[in-house]
Amino acid sequence: MSIREQNFWLTTVEMPKADAGQPLPENIDVAVIGAGFTGLSAARMLAQRGAKVAVLEAESIGWGASSRNGGMVLTGLKLGVNKLISMYGRERTQRMYAASLASIDCVEQLTREENIDCDFSRCGHLEVAYKQKHFDDYARQVEVIARECNHQLRIVPRHELETEIGSSIYYGGMVDDVSAGLNPAQYVAGLARAAQRTGAPMFENTRVEKIERELRQAAPGWRLTTSRGAVWARDVFVATSGYTGPATPTLRKKIIPIGSYIITTEVLPEPLAHELSPRNRMIYDSKNYLYYYRLTPDRRMLFGGRAAFFPETESSIRESAEILRRGMIDVYPQLRETKVDYVWGGTLDFAFDIMPHAGQMDGIYYALGYAGHGVAMATWQGQRMAELIAGGKDDNPFIGIPFPGAPLGLYNGRPWFLPFAGMYYKFLDWVS
Repeated sequence: MSIREQNFWLTTVEMPKADAGQPLPENIDVAVIGAGFTGLSAARMLAQRGAKVAVLEAESIGWGASSRNGGMVLTGLKLGVNKLISMYGRERTQRMYAASLASIDCVEQLTREENIDCDFSRCGHLEVAYKQKHFDDYARQVEVIARECNHQLRIVPRHELETEIGSSIYYGGMVDDVSAGLNPAQYVAGLARAAQRTGAPMFENTRVEKIERELRQAAPGWRLTTSRGAVWARDVFVATSGYTGPATPTLRKKIIPIGSYIITTEVLPEPLAHELSPRNRMIYDSKNYLYYYRLTPDRRMLFGGRAAFFPETESSIRESAEILRRGMIDVYPQLRETKVDYVWGGTLDFAFDIMPHAGQMDGIYYALGYAGHGVAMATWQGQRMAELIAGGKDDNPFIGIPFPGAPLGLYNGRPWFLPFAGMYYKFLDWVS
């Protein structure tokens, strides 16, 4: 049987129905653009606070990265703590790292409060060293994170690595027991149902085409022109991540959409699954051009990576299937004869400084730039930004940090340079 070009996670869930056929409201308090983790988390909390909310989604609920990712609920940020301190200072870095830890608790609490059955599990994550130099750096990372952020990670030397992973190609590992895993499609479906229960209607196939300032009854606000008509909102919250489009051109120029691709195998025999991942960790390697992988709840091997930097197309998905299969066999020769059942792609959102960003731009609220750490951070950012929009305190450490664009302004939102970036990162992996 040929590989199905289909998101495996979506075969495990029935997405909630949006408000099909219902006309857009004329006036609302907050328009939330995007029905993924960020937007749904924000809509739920805004509605709980009494705001009249509408979620406007260009495609369908959870259509983007929120249902297409690996389901890894990870602590930390893409940049190391020492780098963060050099950029933002000690106090803000500590708040950022604390936010990354709190974001895991946020997801766990939300799944419990809303009874979201998504196989959430505090299984921890394992980062494996692709080179000896990378492993040598782990000890420094553990020391810095313990000292500066009061968070404990654990080093796994190469001779003990078989207790964590059934692969012999790595030079050691580093474990964080706080991280978790879940089924992202089931989680985003549960988030949508929770938001609907609190009174936040959702409008699918409603692409926002233009956002303009407009006074209404002397009140400042925004007129949003969509593919289904217009709506006026006092505030707008953009939660579009890697799918940020021309309706918010200034924000679009700050975000690079990067493709990420995933394959999943057939269901594995239980002894083989245990051999591959004895502790059922969320696993990723230390390369810039990294692989990430895990067992699904039904014992498939899910294996993903930047097989192509460009956002997904039919051709890039097919090419990525073979690239990822070869990568999977390099890591796990045991899977050489194992059939791959599914392949799909999605689009991540990277800022030029590889940091999450939140706040207001041109008067419009936003949160994005998760760089592969979006399951937990997007949920947390949605809640924090909802509190801010509702008049709460500004305690978000990612608000107000510099938000760089492309050097010399050589970027209009279309990432023409991604093939060169891919070659550059592969070169760094070779020389590092």
